[in-house]
Amino acid sequence: MKAVCPGSFDPVTMGHLDIFRRAASHFDEVVVLVTGNPNKQSGLFTIDERMDLIREVTADVPNLSVDWWGGLLVDYTSEHGISALVKGLRTALDYEYELPMAQMNRRLSGIDTFFLLTDEKYGYISSSLCKEVAKYGGDVSGLLPDPVVDAVKEKYSQ
Repeated sequence: MKAVCPGSFDPVTMGHLDIFRRAASHFDEVVVLVTGNPNKQSGLFTIDERMDLIREVTADVPNLSVDWWGGLLVDYTSEHGISALVKGLRTALDYEYELPMAQMNRRLSGIDTFFLLTDEKYGYISSSLCKEVAKYGGDVSGLLPDPVVDAVKEKYSQ
């Protein structure tokens, strides 16, 4: 069975990495799908930079690939023969946000969404919070994979 882990991943965190690895242990193939418009710079990293960072930190996961998409998620899954979505949940708020999307995706295409509970050691980590901490010179080591820490520091030093 082929699954997709969609998200903006700006930047990819240790929590994301944990979900990717766990999904890869349950599915034959996992695609980490960076979502957004590649022609817009709306985040800290471009789509290509995010994809490169994810590839770097998941290079040891043989059944994981990285792609991007700017349209409806169900269109991507239909076009690529993907039968499952995998989403990480940190809190009940994540569940409340993700549930209607999972139900709509199922209605549109029949795709199932699998929720993985975030490891408690990563439950408080978000890309937004990490960017804010790093922007003001705080240490994000251990919150982001090491190559991502370096890339974030480089972005904020410019």
